[in-house]
Amino acid sequence: MSKMKKTLLLLAAAIMVFTLAACSSSNNNSGNNATNSNSSGTSSNSDNSSKASGETVELSFWTLGNTNYEDLANQYMQDNPNVVIKIQNTGDQTAHHNNLTTALSAGSGAPDIFQLEIGFMERFLAAQNSFYNLNDLGAADVKANFLDWKWAQASSVDGSFQIGLPTDIAPTVAYYRTDLLEQVGLPTDPVEFSALIDTWDKFATVAKQFTDATGIPFVDSRDLIYNAVRDQADGQIYFDKESREFIGNTNPQVKKAYDFTIKGIQEGWVANYALWAADWTQATNDGGFAVLPGPAWMLGNIKSNGPDSSGLWRIAQLPEGSGNWGGSFLSIPKQTKHSEEAYAFIEWMTSQEQQLKTFTVSGLMPSTPALFEAAEFKDHTDEFLGGQASAAEFASAAERVAPIYYGPLHDQTDSYIKEAIQNVQEKGADPQAEWDAAIQKIENLIKRS
Repeated sequence: MSKMKKTLLLLAAAIMVFTLAACSSSNNNSGNNATNSNSSGTSSNSDNSSKASGETVELSFWTLGNTNYEDLANQYMQDNPNVVIKIQNTGDQTAHHNNLTTALSAGSGAPDIFQLEIGFMERFLAAQNSFYNLNDLGAADVKANFLDWKWAQASSVDGSFQIGLPTDIAPTVAYYRTDLLEQVGLPTDPVEFSALIDTWDKFATVAKQFTDATGIPFVDSRDLIYNAVRDQADGQIYFDKESREFIGNTNPQVKKAYDFTIKGIQEGWVANYALWAADWTQATNDGGFAVLPGPAWMLGNIKSNGPDSSGLWRIAQLPEGSGNWGGSFLSIPKQTKHSEEAYAFIEWMTSQEQQLKTFTVSGLMPSTPALFEAAEFKDHTDEFLGGQASAAEFASAAERVAPIYYGPLHDQTDSYIKEAIQNVQEKGADPQAEWDAAIQKIENLIKRS
């Protein structure tokens, strides 16, 4: 994605946050007198459950990306013949979320069930009055089934409001090339390599030794190594969860991530590839770098980008912890007339049994830790990774993730920091001057917002 396109999307998201917040604020004054609408725009003054009457209930379900949710919906309808589930799938996550923003702002047209991606969570938590509090529908009873940090991502600051039930997660790991490590005598076994780089200081030492010996960058890109260190922050990154104030200039983990990435650039072990660019894709296949720090879903990109490298990749654990990049939730907009039926379906969808099916069919990493001990999960191997038990590695990473608060301006704030890093790498700019300029841009952004 070009920088200009990304900037425009971020500005659009900020405008949508403001619009939804205004809509939410006006709903505060209407209380229980608000009129709800179903997905076809038909009005109703109450949530008319059809359980007792046995009449057919139709639920619209907006899904995102490649999942097995249609198959699961068909199974649910077979077991519950009075329920009809109609799925609308969108491949573009920005359009997917903007469509809901439009429906909520208009007061009609929203689905009964919506798949909400974590990158858009703050936008809709700011308009939580447009959604059912799932705790009121029974979510509190299933909270213990999910990873603590995943559950917290969809909760209000005080934990009283739950906007969605967790589906998949995306813990971050270190993908690495065994053939390149072998060139300099580094261990290729995942356990041994994980131990070799189990602190960021040790990681940097190994990285420099590798690059000095081979002339090949150790890490694929500035963005991914910055993300890997940044996302190990203690609960919050750029914004305070309670006050919402900017703390990125004083958060030691943010500066650590910035300085660590700059160190890698200056020592030559961070490659000058832009994430998703054609040369980055080619380097993934050709061995243009040794390590790619990324989320569980990145394995699909590695496979598609590097078909010639099958069998050469493995997964190790990142130093000092893990982060999470991606994953979604199932939420229920208040426009539905069938909140009880909708909740019954999403509770079933996010159960251990159904998450195992989603993992087996679609490769989505489950958010229910009990599955991590299931034989079908633990024994899952991947020939692209030389037969490594990849699911077990992702599970180990998931258990090292801590809850992180992002804030509504996270993406734009993050882009200013990464622009500073890019200027250091591509223009030879002074790191401290770039840091200071980025902080000033962020503070100006906050004032305008």
